Amino acid sequence: MVNKAWKIIPRPLLETILNNHAQHHRVPQPLILHGPRGVGKTTLILDRILGEWNKGPHLTGYVDFAQSIKDHHPNFDGSFPWYSWSSCELPSLSSCQTQLENCLESMAHKGIKLGTISSHQIFTTLNKWHGINTALRRILNQNASKIAISNKVSSSGLWDRAVFALSARFNASEIDGVLDFEEKGKSLSIDEASYFKEAIVALRLAKEVIKMQQKWRSNAIADLNRSGRFSRSLANSCTDWPCLLLELLSQAAEIGHFQPKLVINNVEILCNAMLTDDSMVCGSMYHDSLIWRIIALGANERCLPVILVTSDSYYSYQAFMDFGFPDIFVSRETFGWTPQEAKMHMVTDYFTHAEWMVIDDVLGPNPRHLFEVYVLKQSNYYQKLMDDEASTFEDIVDAYLAYLQVTVVNPSMEKALSILQKFAIDARSGKILEHRLHFGAPWRHPPSSKDPTKCKEWAKIQLMDFVQSLVNAEFGVNYLADCSLEILDDPAAVALVEVGLLYAQRDPSFFRPISKGIQRCLARWLVQERMQLSYQNLLQYLWQRIMRGRSYRHLMLQVGYDKY
Repeated sequence: MVNKAWKIIPRPLLETILNNHAQHHRVPQPLILHGPRGVGKTTLILDRILGEWNKGPHLTGYVDFAQSIKDHHPNFDGSFPWYSWSSCELPSLSSCQTQLENCLESMAHKGIKLGTISSHQIFTTLNKWHGINTALRRILNQNASKIAISNKVSSSGLWDRAVFALSARFNASEIDGVLDFEEKGKSLSIDEASYFKEAIVALRLAKEVIKMQQKWRSNAIADLNRSGRFSRSLANSCTDWPCLLLELLSQAAEIGHFQPKLVINNVEILCNAMLTDDSMVCGSMYHDSLIWRIIALGANERCLPVILVTSDSYYSYQAFMDFGFPDIFVSRETFGWTPQEAKMHMVTDYFTHAEWMVIDDVLGPNPRHLFEVYVLKQSNYYQKLMDDEASTFEDIVDAYLAYLQVTVVNPSMEKALSILQKFAIDARSGKILEHRLHFGAPWRHPPSSKDPTKCKEWAKIQLMDFVQSLVNAEFGVNYLADCSLEILDDPAAVALVEVGLLYAQRDPSFFRPISKGIQRCLARWLVQERMQLSYQNLLQYLWQRIMRGRSYRHLMLQVGYDKY
């Protein structure tokens, strides 16, 4: 058995595309890097690109919203899950917000140290979007200023007084630590040092102004959360600080001197992040406001390169529609290696040709599958299995498939069942829009009874019906063929996408399992569930298939309908 360390294989085309985008100091659009789970998006960013993007004038902030999910993150000796992050215990929205703001603030400190962000620039940017006079007067009063301030004092005058008052309050050694004055302070003149210190204090003053204005809106935000309504102004007030920092960094960007970039990994977590108090709007509002304002900054004034990395197929097509039009983002979709590429990298180095043929047929070329099977191959379990003369490499692949079935697919299908049960409850109470319950829809008639057992049986039959229709369509349907978008209304399809087992890719526009291995597990789940059905439930399932059953065979091909 070969004991060779796993290596990160370069992807020249994708890396060139990302590098070309990041080389610009300001760009008109954010970029979304998306693709199914396990194809190496995070590995590409962390191990191949991020180091280069922090050399010379380049500075890249990296935010991973999944970092605080301790059970499923490599930082805590975990591993990224095969299923969606929405199936994990999600972090609080406040922790995600803090993570983003701390990253942007550290980048702004770097800009200040390079002399590209000044106190005047901070004031001008803040005053452009916010009425700051009242907040500055409050801050001056808080700093024990006993001198009456005339109403005729201009905003810039109030700003200068507030910066001076705040600089006396802050610890000088703390500011020196932020600016690294311990090492280079002696080489700076007094004027230069005071210039940098004033900019640091001005940045903190801007943060205080925005936090104070947000505090004034706290009652309105609490009422918004209770009522479930939408308010763009209140949502924007929660993203004022990170968006101000983004604008400052974008204005300060200069080719060859200071070129900041921002990479946000697992951005979909924001949508489902938990709200722990009423000081913030809900996660979906915060997410939409942040992205809307990044788009607006890029379209109006050009923004520093922002790259959103995600495995959620919402960002492959639907997000482009929700945020305006198909070209609102730069879309870069990756599906990992093709079978030929994977064979070139894997055979002889990690697997024999015979082993590769088994892997390619059963699991496909998904990089994470290949890595996990290789780790299993290096384990003591494999050695003990191979000591048995009757055992073969197929047994190790079977053991891996069983692991996926028990730990990934079956729990995810249970989560999908609960989503379908909630759909049935919402449909019965009138919360589902009429167009989703159109005539002839297989899911149009959920049980009228409130009995949870009946509801669960209905949900299971719906899910089995959908998986059977996928099997009949060879696990690949084109949801944009002939503008046939009815599959996007199917609650079973939505549930399986939400739990991360299906992926709605953009180009070509296929609905499919995230990997061939997960596809086999879905087929196994269907067989297992059919075998466990009672006689009555089996009759209900057969009636569903014959009378109301889904059929997506007409969407099987990208062009034409000649494959049956």
